[in-house]
Amino acid sequence: MAATFAERFTPYLVKSGCAALRLSEITGTKREDLVLESGAHVRVIGKGRKERCTPSAKPTVAVLRTWLCEPQRGNERLLFPNAKGERLSVHGVQHLLKKYSANAARVCPSLNGKRVTVHLLRHTMALELLQAGVDRAVIALWLGHESEETTQIYLEATLAMKEQALAKTSSPNGAPGRYRPGDQLLNFLGSL
Repeated sequence: MAATFAERFTPYLVKSGCAALRLSEITGTKREDLVLESGAHVRVIGKGRKERCTPSAKPTVAVLRTWLCEPQRGNERLLFPNAKGERLSVHGVQHLLKKYSANAARVCPSLNGKRVTVHLLRHTMALELLQAGVDRAVIALWLGHESEETTQIYLEATLAMKEQALAKTSSPNGAPGRYRPGDQLLNFLGSL
């Protein structure tokens, strides 16, 4: 039996952080929502029925071009249909992510025992954008958030970012040892 598009495309979704799309946005995407020419992107309808466009990476565009040449499954023109041509369920997406996470863990053992979800991939994409120097307001737009405050939840500092911040600090110019206050300070504190 031929692999479904979702099975073939899931590794690219995982690698690209699903372009930081929500689960409902991924499963509801239709073929006509794709623009694969210059400025490749996918148009989605997100929370609150708001429309936004998210850019697509070149490797993802190449896979999509190949896929779109194959016969369509189902009548709904879904980009990510299940084997019956219907919309993928939450459980279907979770199953695929679990399957491909297990495959990835063979190459990257640190993934063993980690739970990979679409929402985790959104967080990862947001952090990667932040580390690449993308402005928080742009990240908020990318994720489809109303405000930067909502996006802040996604941008928890990684250990590498914390180490970089620590490296920017300088140690005080003093001799190591315990501080011993002078008599004048002790007398003042005692008088309080």
